[in-house]
Amino acid sequence: MDPLLFISLLVFVMMLMVGWGAYAFYQSKHKVSEWGARVKGESSKKSQGKSSEKNTSSVRQSFEYLLERLGQVSKPKDQAQVSRIREKLVNAGYRQPKAPILFLGTRIFLAVLFGVGFLIFGTEATKGMSSPYAFPGILVLCMVVGFYGPQLWLSSAISKRKERLVDGFPDALDLMVVCVEAGLGLDQAMNRVGQEIMMGHKELGGEFSLLNLELRAGLSREQALRNLVQRTDLSDIRSLVALLIQTDRFGTSIGQALRVHSDSMRMNRRMKAEEKAAQLAVKLMIPLILFIFPALMVVIAGPGAIRLMNNFADF
Repeated sequence: MDPLLFISLLVFVMMLMVGWGAYAFYQSKHKVSEWGARVKGESSKKSQGKSSEKNTSSVRQSFEYLLERLGQVSKPKDQAQVSRIREKLVNAGYRQPKAPILFLGTRIFLAVLFGVGFLIFGTEATKGMSSPYAFPGILVLCMVVGFYGPQLWLSSAISKRKERLVDGFPDALDLMVVCVEAGLGLDQAMNRVGQEIMMGHKELGGEFSLLNLELRAGLSREQALRNLVQRTDLSDIRSLVALLIQTDRFGTSIGQALRVHSDSMRMNRRMKAEEKAAQLAVKLMIPLILFIFPALMVVIAGPGAIRLMNNFADF
């Protein structure tokens, strides 16, 4: 018997037994909770709802515990690396204390899962390959994809969140200008902006709400604003925070500084839009040359070319 096929069958049987054991365990817990609800006199629908919620929560807790254990195994000893991972997760919107450990555990879990999946389903696909290094090479490639897949997902999540924050930032800045010129202080204006912007841009409103919570907790305004920059990692917010810190330090007019900053940002956005519009004609050349022009040539010159071929075929 082929040893690779034997290993695949053995892994499949082991995974099947583990899955059956987990299913039997959770079914027994479900029965115990249902009997307990009957003893207490609760209705069947309520007991089923509570038991399903308990089952989902228990499954989630068990899975998080597994990822946490894997993350503790792969946790780097250098705390600077853990801090960088935590900062990236915060930029993506995940602020839980266990987020870096769960992220590291997810990388190990997906690497093992992809490797086991290839051992189960990829044996027959690589049997016809002549190279002896095809099977281990593809196995290592699957594990590498599973290991670095969460990193690519995290980068994509960070970029999408930054786009959502940038979309709502001009409205927030205009609201801040209006609030400050109406007589509110800077802290009250940021609190009001966080409440109003929450309806249209939830993530940006959450950042302003967290900023207000830090100010209420006793953190200095400069440190709270710097924390906002660290959480968002946006150049627009960084320039606004630098302006607010300098204005607060030198005692200049906040309303006038915000209006000038808003006008300059609006001008920069207009220039970026004009730049993208000017690049559009050049970018359209690639699909025109590759897709539109060949189709036009076939439609226009195709019948004439067929007639010429038929006429020359008669000679």
